[in-house]
Amino acid sequence: MAEYASRDAAAALARAQELGSAVRKGTKWYVRYQVIYGCAAAVMVLSVGLLPPPYGVAIGTGIWVATIVGLSVYVARQRVSRRGFGWWHGGLLTAWALLNFAVLIPGMYWHQGAASWWVPGAVVVALPGLIGGYMEARR
Repeated sequence: MAEYASRDAAAALARAQELGSAVRKGTKWYVRYQVIYGCAAAVMVLSVGLLPPPYGVAIGTGIWVATIVGLSVYVARQRVSRRGFGWWHGGLLTAWALLNFAVLIPGMYWHQGAASWWVPGAVVVALPGLIGGYMEARR
């Protein structure tokens, strides 16, 4: 009887390790998602800030909408997300939103066309996605 229990326990442990490995491999998509998100956010900020109105806003918004639609389709096709994914993703989106508004609002009023504001601002806005992608790759 104890022999069967130890075999069952070993089989269950092997299955748990197999599933854990599958989840880790299956969630690599989120690294790509975050990097694309961060880069698109930077391009959007640069377009809005450095191109003349109304073209900058139109191009930046077009790029952003196309990226979000593409990423949404990409996410919907993924089969696996790790435990705590919702909280982590929500935190990264919140950080991005706060930084985005901190760059866009003053930039639109006081720094329109100033590369000295918009280039560092684009880097700052891209950071949540790039850092998130890096941290996810390390998991």
